[in-house]
Amino acid sequence: MIRINKSRIMYVFGLTALFIAAVPVVAMAADSKPAMYATIWAVLPPIVAIGLALITKEVYSSLFIGILAGGLIYSGMNFPKFMNHVMIDGFVSSLSSAGNVGILVFLVILGMLVAMMNLSGGSAAFGNWAAQRIKTRRGAQYSTVTLGILIFVDDYFNCLTVGSVMKPLTDKYNISRAKLAYLIDATAAPVCILAPISSWAAAVSGFVEGKNGLSIFIQAIPYNFYALLTIAMMFMIITMNFDYGKMATYEKNAVENGDLFTVQDTAALKNDSAAETVHQGIVMDLMFPVIVLIISCITGMLYTGGFWRGKSFVTAFAGCDASTSLVLGSVVSLVITIVYYMIRRVVPFSELMECVPEGFKSMVSPILVLTMAWTLKTMTDSLGLAQFVANMMDKIPGGLIMVIPAMFFLVSCALGFASGTSWGTFGILIPIALAVTANRPDMMIVLISSCMAGGVCGDHCSPISDTTIMSSAGAAVRHLSHVETQLPYAMTVLAVSAVCYVIAGIMESPWVALAVGLVLLYVVLRFFKRREGSYVVDEAQAIETATARG
Repeated sequence: MIRINKSRIMYVFGLTALFIAAVPVVAMAADSKPAMYATIWAVLPPIVAIGLALITKEVYSSLFIGILAGGLIYSGMNFPKFMNHVMIDGFVSSLSSAGNVGILVFLVILGMLVAMMNLSGGSAAFGNWAAQRIKTRRGAQYSTVTLGILIFVDDYFNCLTVGSVMKPLTDKYNISRAKLAYLIDATAAPVCILAPISSWAAAVSGFVEGKNGLSIFIQAIPYNFYALLTIAMMFMIITMNFDYGKMATYEKNAVENGDLFTVQDTAALKNDSAAETVHQGIVMDLMFPVIVLIISCITGMLYTGGFWRGKSFVTAFAGCDASTSLVLGSVVSLVITIVYYMIRRVVPFSELMECVPEGFKSMVSPILVLTMAWTLKTMTDSLGLAQFVANMMDKIPGGLIMVIPAMFFLVSCALGFASGTSWGTFGILIPIALAVTANRPDMMIVLISSCMAGGVCGDHCSPISDTTIMSSAGAAVRHLSHVETQLPYAMTVLAVSAVCYVIAGIMESPWVALAVGLVLLYVVLRFFKRREGSYVVDEAQAIETATARG
């Protein structure tokens, strides 16, 4: 009997797509753009990468094949041009970008801080302290969501900090790492896009040229249905005490078998084993570095925004360089943390220095995925994905003005999902939204908000999104486990949000649409809870299994 390996078949499909992609690209345009620039072919590289990743469950080779597809389309089977575009314009440029390198440095330093906090016993002490006050799985999940909402300054910082702080507590109550990753991811970008004092507010403000960007950002908050409903979704799921889709399998295994991962991941297991507690620390050994990191990063944002050069607090935040700010803040907090541990005599200096390479090694996997995700975005940019989307939006008939917010939301979702970046989506669609509403200023806020919400939604769903990758790293879980468990939840909120934008386009009121959305979301979740395949958590069994695990 012949056994068929589905992964091999899909890789053959992916390689075949490379050659198909190269067939129509036989020449370059006069302005050095590929012949298929700004056509539907620009969508092929992310489709190949995301499709292979979801089917084969292997993210590195899937992303790489997507990059190769983009390089072939761009070069038109010209091998020197292909190699130059993939390696120099792609990988080298991605790793030489100051903003990207800043993010990688921040990741590495945060990995070092987490290793030090674990080694000191601070994480274990916090877990024990929280366990004395939080007695249920629901309480542990509420605490995770609350901490995620409180850390609203930046989504990267949010992803890794919440994960490192809450892992001991969620592990104690047998909450699967996939569920932890979802709670982290759903309180990262969706929270930051609602906070006027955040790096996201600064980014959005910069895309609204010729207007008071921060004022528009604040006015758009009530219309940001996806972000608001995502936060509501988390509280509803926790309160109703059930899960559905792939998440139900992961949670069932965690509650009944004590298996926090379901699908084991070598890198995640190594990170956990490297994080074993050696010293008997106190809660302050975890809280002090986290508090210093928050203060240092906020101070860094004010510094790069020119606060000490005479600019106002709000203006400084709006004009800050988020990547540089996070690097400066993390370096300062690392030095202060080392001094603190030495003064406390909780960890010897030699052991603290051993955390430097350990912290770096713990971040190798997300660094690899981020690098390839950035390179894939370079491929789609060079193929005119943004221009393709803009051309499609220009073809929308003017008579559909009432449903345009929903259309902008869905297009923004698709673009964010394909490119893996919400900020890039904002930069592409917000100027288009401003042009569309030139004769309808009353629709400006809802259209801009729909672009913002769609960008966050696409970023939230995409396997190649940096925040999705870092949420997996923060929870120390296999990346594709996080993607496949989160996607049904995100798609549920996406569908309800689209309905809200239709209502908002007709009634021009955010509050009626939001109220309808909340009711509709609750009804949908009640329906899913009754469906076969959903998993209702038995709190008593969860505590019993957790006690057995110790």
